[in-house]
Amino acid sequence: MAEGTVSMADVETSFQKFAVHGDTKATGKEMNGKNFAKMCKECHIIDGKNVTTTDVDIVFSKVKAKSARVITFEQFTQALTELAPKRFKGKGKEEAVQQVYGLIAGKDPANAGVTKVAKAAAVDRLTDSSKYTGSHKERFDDSGKGKGKSGREDIPDTSGYVSAYKGSGTYEEKVKTP
Repeated sequence: MAEGTVSMADVETSFQKFAVHGDTKATGKEMNGKNFAKMCKECHIIDGKNVTTTDVDIVFSKVKAKSARVITFEQFTQALTELAPKRFKGKGKEEAVQQVYGLIAGKDPANAGVTKVAKAAAVDRLTDSSKYTGSHKERFDDSGKGKGKSGREDIPDTSGYVSAYKGSGTYEEKVKTP
């Protein structure tokens, strides 16, 4: 390999990582348009001037099969070959393609903007069941796990028995006698 060339194995590894990002059913063999755009953005192929998100979407639509919604690695390299001259103007086509591969090789999808669990002191106090008092304390066991419905005191009795019924005998006996 000449100096400045990038290993295609590194590019393919990055392709697979971006292909499975955010999709539990993905195999890593095919990439959807959303992940292709994400990869182009995070690897700085989209620079906002020469290459925009619209350009990336157009190239993706051009290289994929008519009815398909995903591209293979071969179609991916074809898409990069089309984007490279736009991204690196004034360079030869092969040199531009190698520079685009250089931007992608070894990159992983970032989880920027992923929501973190709030760790504020106020939230900790509110969710600590060991500090609960009164009837709320009865709803949790010693480990702090909720007891569910059995932890509530006033569960309605649906047995059908009426406690204040003042009749002699049962309802059936009263209905039978005329």
